[in-house]
Amino acid sequence: MKIYRETQVAFGEKTTGQSGLTFDYVESVERTESKPRIVRIKVVGVGGAGGNAINRMIDEKLSGVEFIAINTDLQVLERNKAPVKIQIGKNLTRGLGSGGDPEIGRKAIEENRDIVERALSNTDMVFITCGMGGGTGTGASPVVAEISRNTDALTVAIVTLPFEFEGIKRMEKAEQGIYELRQYVDTLIVIPNQKLLSIVERKTTLESAFRMADEVLLHATKGISDLVTLPGIINLDFADVRTVMAQKGDALMGSAVASGENRAKEAAEKAITSRILEDTSILGATGALLNITGGSDLTLTDVAEASEVVRNAAGPELNLYVGAVLDPTMHDAVRVTVIATGFHRNTYRSTRSGNTAETKANSLVTSLEEKPVLEQFDRELLMQVLGGSDLSLEEFSSISKDNLAIPTFIRRQMV
Repeated sequence: MKIYRETQVAFGEKTTGQSGLTFDYVESVERTESKPRIVRIKVVGVGGAGGNAINRMIDEKLSGVEFIAINTDLQVLERNKAPVKIQIGKNLTRGLGSGGDPEIGRKAIEENRDIVERALSNTDMVFITCGMGGGTGTGASPVVAEISRNTDALTVAIVTLPFEFEGIKRMEKAEQGIYELRQYVDTLIVIPNQKLLSIVERKTTLESAFRMADEVLLHATKGISDLVTLPGIINLDFADVRTVMAQKGDALMGSAVASGENRAKEAAEKAITSRILEDTSILGATGALLNITGGSDLTLTDVAEASEVVRNAAGPELNLYVGAVLDPTMHDAVRVTVIATGFHRNTYRSTRSGNTAETKANSLVTSLEEKPVLEQFDRELLMQVLGGSDLSLEEFSSISKDNLAIPTFIRRQMV
C-alpha cells in the first residue's frame, strides 16, 4: 500500500512512517528527445465519492492511466484500490474526515500541497472526479485543479451534483464548489445525480445507480486514453486532444454501443443525447472529439455515418477530431464516444428553449427550499445500515431528516 503522509523526504526515496508502512514517492520521469514519450494521464479521486469512482474504474481494468486517491478520512483511504494514496490534513483532521465542511477540505489539502504537487508532476492530462456538496471533494478539488494547471497539464473535472433530497445547503455548497473549480479546469463535465431517479427502474439498487454516473468518467477517460495511447486505424495525438479541450469551459460527454446494420449512426445518436447529463444538445459546440471503437469488421461507412451525426447535431462551427480504434473483443458492434466543448459563455444549451445550465442550476437550488434536509451522511455506511447493496435508489431517496435519526458518530462525510 502506498500512502502519502509524510512530507520530509525527497522524491524517489522510501521511508517508513509511524504505522510501519512503506511509502513510495512518485519518481520523476526523465524526458529526452532520444526516447519516445508516452502520454501520461492521471485520474485523481478526491473525497469519498471520487475514491468510489476510482475503485469502479480499477474494477473495470481501465489501462493506460494512473490512479491517485486523495482523502482526509484515513480509514476510507486505506480501503481504496488506487496504487497511490494521499492523506491530506493529517494534523488538521487526524484522519477523521472533514465533517462535510469545504473549508476544512481546503485547509487540509493546503497542509499537504507539496505532496500533491509531486504526485501530479510530469503529467500531460489530469482527470479530477469528486462529489460536490460535501467537505473534502468540494473544498479540495479546486486546489487539486490549480496544482494541475500550474504543471501545464490539461485539466478536466467530472463532478456530481447532489440529489434534491439532500437539501438546499448541500446544493449551495456544491454550486460554490463548482464555481471555484471552474476557475482552474480546462474542461468541466457536471453530472446531476437527480437525473438518476428519472432514468433508472424503480428497483435499481443504489450501487448500480451510482455506477451509471461513474461510467461517464470511465468512458470519457477511456475514450481519450484509447485515442492517444492505442494504435488505431485513424490516430489522434495528444495535441489534438489539447486543442479541443484546453480552456473550453463546460463540456458534454456521451458514449453508447450499438450493433446491427445502422450501428454507427445509432450509437452516435445515443451518445449525443446522454440522459444522465440533463436534456442537453451539442448544438453550438465549437470542438469535439469523436472516438469510434469496433472490431475487425469496423468499416469506413461506420466512421463516416457517426461523424455525420455529430456534425449535423453541432452545427457548422464544429471542429471535429475523429479517431478510430480496433478492439478485438467487439463483434458486430461499435462504441461511439463524443466529448463536445466550446459552448458560449461556459454554459451548454438545453433542448428546452431558453434554458441554460446556469439557470437550471439556480432554479434547482430555489426548488430545494421546501425539501427535507439531510445535510451530511455517509452513503456507503447508510447502505449497510438500511439494507446493504440491495437498497434501491427509490428507497434511498425517501430518507428524510424526520424519519431517520443519524448519530453524529456515523455522519462522516464521504464526498
